[in-house]
This record gives sequence, C-alpha cells and structure tokens, in this order.
Amino acid sequence: MANALKYNSNGDKIGEVQLPASIFEAECKNPKALLYEVVNMYRANQRQGTKATKSRGLVRGSTRKLGNQKGSGGARMGSRRSPIRVGGGHAFRIDPKCWYKHIPFQKKRLALKLVLTDRAKEGKILIVENLNYDKPNTKAAKTLIEKLVTEKGRILIVTKGNDKAVVRSFSNLEFVETARAEGLNAYGTLKHSFIIMTEEALQQVEEVFGK
Repeated sequence: MANALKYNSNGDKIGEVQLPASIFEAECKNPKALLYEVVNMYRANQRQGTKATKSRGLVRGSTRKLGNQKGSGGARMGSRRSPIRVGGGHAFRIDPKCWYKHIPFQKKRLALKLVLTDRAKEGKILIVENLNYDKPNTKAAKTLIEKLVTEKGRILIVTKGNDKAVVRSFSNLEFVETARAEGLNAYGTLKHSFIIMTEEALQQVEEVFGK
C-alpha cells in the first residue's frame, strides 16, 4: 500500500496517510504509450485552429476585368480580386480547422492514475490537513511550500472546490499552480514534480476517480 507524509497547516509533520489503492496503485502494460497518446490528445484540444484566409470570392472589390485580354504585353490579370494582384484573394485559401480529439474515458482516467501512482512511489505526494486562509496570504503560502518541499521542481496544490483565498495566496509563487480535485487530468498533473493535497481533496479524488 502506498503511503504519503501528512503535515499540518503550518508545515509540521504529524504522521502518514494511507493512499487509496484504487488510484495510487494503477498498472498498465505500456504506460509510456498510453501517456503519450493521452497527452497528445490534450494538447491537440488546446489548439484553437482559427487561422483563415480569404479566397478571391471573399475579397472585396469589383469583378470587372481591368485590362485588355491582348495587346498590353503583360499577363492577363483579370479583376482586382485575382490572386496575382496585390490585395487579391488567396489561390488556396485556409479554412478554420477543428483539432479536437475525443479522449476515451477509460484511457483518460487510467492515465491520471498512472501519473499519481508514479508520484506516490517517488514519495512526492504530500497531504496537508487543511489550507484555511481567511484572506490571501502569499507570505504564509511561501513559508509552507519551503517547509514541505526542499527540492527543485514544479508544485501542484490540489484543493476541494475553488477556494479563492488559497488560489490567490499561491498564484504569485514561481513554479506553483493550484487545481481542483475533481478537475485533475493527466496532462496538467504530469507537468508537476510534487503534488500537495488537502485531506478533503484526497477524499474527493478517491470519490471521483476511484470507481
């Protein structure tokens, strides 16, 4: 069974927590291939695909032929919308493209579990009793991080729900991000070396992803 160190809100070690096996002991025949596929899908879904150009039919301007067919000694230019004129339309226009890829539910969930399992094996899952801030307090947040994590690496703070005071407390710290327990995904989690969860967040992760 995987265990994680437990700390109080001041960053003092107070014991250990047994992590749920349904999430932190995931297995897969080829985990690298699965993570590669799922991460590529997440990155593709972040692409906007809004690039577009206008063809000669979409460019503003008269369709009147500006020059004679013969006798000018030059090319037969046609109207001002022609692709060979400055300000004319594109010969091969580019339409907006949808890069969305559907991520199968089972693959998406298993990929997240594999990332959490890997972090748990490395001892980089840390549990905090609570993060109750009445108002944003970056100084207290920085002090807590310095006590919990002594190595270099990106840190993910996982809380239950969207606590604005907590989010604003950690938002100004370099290499620290916050996330809701129910909104975890493999791509966002994989980018972080350390994962700090509150006890409530750990329970919610088990409820949402442990099935």
